[in-house]
Amino acid sequence: MSRVGLKPISLPEKVAIKLDGEVVQVEGPKGKLDFNLPSGISLKTDDGSVVVSRASEQRTHRALHGTVRSIVNNMIIGVSTGFVKDLEIHGVGLRAAVKGSDLDLSLGRSHPLLHPIPSGLTVTVNDNTKIKVEGIDKQLVGQFAAEVRGFYPPEPYKGKGVRYVGEKVRRKEGKSVGK
Repeated sequence: MSRVGLKPISLPEKVAIKLDGEVVQVEGPKGKLDFNLPSGISLKTDDGSVVVSRASEQRTHRALHGTVRSIVNNMIIGVSTGFVKDLEIHGVGLRAAVKGSDLDLSLGRSHPLLHPIPSGLTVTVNDNTKIKVEGIDKQLVGQFAAEVRGFYPPEPYKGKGVRYVGEKVRRKEGKSVGK
């Protein structure tokens, strides 16, 4: 029994949800998102809430039940409030800037890294070291932030690199001279 899938999703006032066959459309003040429902999963809207249900107790239906509920919930949160990921760059000479529709990263390589910003995301850079990724699609925001972090993950000896705000980096002790 899926505990997550059984929870009803409350709809904020300014959010409208529409079901066109197998396509769920969620529209709110920040934008509009679509999602194709997998077969065996259905959606019902009651006054102010949405309930996700499954057709049978098959393994695939049980597996998708909670997942679809979480995706629809994230769509509702996204169009009403949005999602934000904050990154920070640590290290001397490492910096970032937004140039047009690209994020220009100078991360100690011989060439600058130009990472294209997907449509639907807003990326801002403050103080050349603080990157803020905003959008309505949770998966897109998280994926873009993970790609930027992946260019130079924080290293354990000096702590240099790109990390999420609040991320703890376990530091290692350097070489010791033994006698």
